[in-house]
Amino acid sequence: MKESPGVVDLLAVLAYAELSAYARMTEDATTLAPSLADRAALSELAVAEYAHFRLLRDRLAELGADPGEAMARFVAALDAWHAQTRPADWLQALVKTYVGDGIALDFYREAARHLEPSIGKLVDEVLVDEARSRFAVERVRAGIEADPTAGGRLALWARRLVGEALSQGQQVAAARPELAMLLVESAPAGGETSDISRLFATLTEAHNKRMAALGI
Repeated sequence: MKESPGVVDLLAVLAYAELSAYARMTEDATTLAPSLADRAALSELAVAEYAHFRLLRDRLAELGADPGEAMARFVAALDAWHAQTRPADWLQALVKTYVGDGIALDFYREAARHLEPSIGKLVDEVLVDEARSRFAVERVRAGIEADPTAGGRLALWARRLVGEALSQGQQVAAARPELAMLLVESAPAGGETSDISRLFATLTEAHNKRMAALGI
């Protein structure tokens, strides 16, 4: 059965986001992790991201879409985001995983709020991030405790990440009108501009909570 273009777009952008997260976290584990324990822990989280990618890829195929073609529409935007926000060290990598990826995925979680229940359940399943969040928060807080001067640097980095993530989300929505309609429909009643403003206010609130959890 063919699904609406907006739903296919949502699952496709999430699938490529999860595949990209797997590749990036694997690279960070190899090149930036300060210990074998950290490398192993981040590698385990990367494996979970790949499992999420497979779930999304398989659902796209079930819906009659070609997963590769569907994801290809989002490669340029997501690759540009990662190129513009490449971390310089371990703590920056963790903040990106928690704050940058977090707000980007919140953007798509909002789009799934009023979809058919099985789609919404799948999106919720692949966006569960308790283990990743706990890992990042524990390591970043320990890093700041060891070097209090790191807090200010990481706060500036987090601001840059959220700006880039929101810009990416806006660009993706502008390029894919069907996906943008899911975002508008998920927002509270009102005019389209008002809806989008409220949506971004919700995303910003979630971002502020993450920053507080990190202690920056």
